[in-house]
Amino acid sequence: MTSGGDAPGMNAAIRAVTRAGVNNDLEVFGIMRGFEGMIDGDIIPLETESVSGIIQKGGTILLTARSKRFREYEGRREAYEHLKRLSIDAVVIIGGDGSFKGANEIASEFDIPFIGIPGTIDNDLFGTDYTIGFDTALNTVVDAVDKIRDTASSHNRIFFVEVMGREAGFVAINSGIACGAEMIMIPEEKGRLEKARRFLTERARKNKSSIILVAEGLAEGSAFDIAEILKPEFPQFDMRVSILGHIQRGGSPSAKDRVIASRMGVAAVDALLDNQKCIMIGLSNDKIVHVPLNKTVKLHKTVDQALIDLVEEIATLKIS
Repeated sequence: MTSGGDAPGMNAAIRAVTRAGVNNDLEVFGIMRGFEGMIDGDIIPLETESVSGIIQKGGTILLTARSKRFREYEGRREAYEHLKRLSIDAVVIIGGDGSFKGANEIASEFDIPFIGIPGTIDNDLFGTDYTIGFDTALNTVVDAVDKIRDTASSHNRIFFVEVMGREAGFVAINSGIACGAEMIMIPEEKGRLEKARRFLTERARKNKSSIILVAEGLAEGSAFDIAEILKPEFPQFDMRVSILGHIQRGGSPSAKDRVIASRMGVAAVDALLDNQKCIMIGLSNDKIVHVPLNKTVKLHKTVDQALIDLVEEIATLKIS
């Protein structure tokens, strides 16, 4: 099953789980629409042919949804009964921290093990260096910002570009470095607004265009809010805002996402055959690791301080 926000590479993981399962003489099913489909019993059999020609596709052929009903015990009980009706022994769930919280909850209440595969463009799950979809999302952001920079340079504008990352700045910091953003605003840094003021004050002396990359969900508000706060203070600048939004989730997955999704999918089936229960398949130093599922939702992954320092070192302007 896939759950929560979609991410490029989910189909590659579905393909790997299905084929590894079939090749190990397991009966494989696909749960449609995440936990909603589990509650409704919207479950279909999957064969090798069912997943042919999907590795290059974005999104998820199993569809995904967020489920309010699953938050209630009665909803989880209905979901479990549908699994037992089909003699399903275990579930491989591809998603992020919210999906894993749900998996942890039903696994603790009923006798059904879950194996998690990290699939989220945010790359914010504890216990893994990498989540499926992150690389494709970075490439999407870089491509978009490269195009925005052409306009920014032509008109000598300041562009605030908002990217996804409601609680973590992994997308913003990595794509910002890759596209040469002059400033990056992420939740992990303090004093962001004051830093932006100092940056723009210095930029006024240079009279040059700039890209300021903003992670969504900052305490100061959206990229629009931040721009509105700063515009009256710097009337000499033509400030514009671009929200990249859901284009970051779409598109054909990169080669890296396809390979990692395939590795994790096969590793999930291997873990089940090894009688592992309630773990997440992670990647550490390019090696497959098993992480207790409850740890992935209890512990928090933070942006490496070295990346934040790197931005300062290679910035066009040094902001003291």
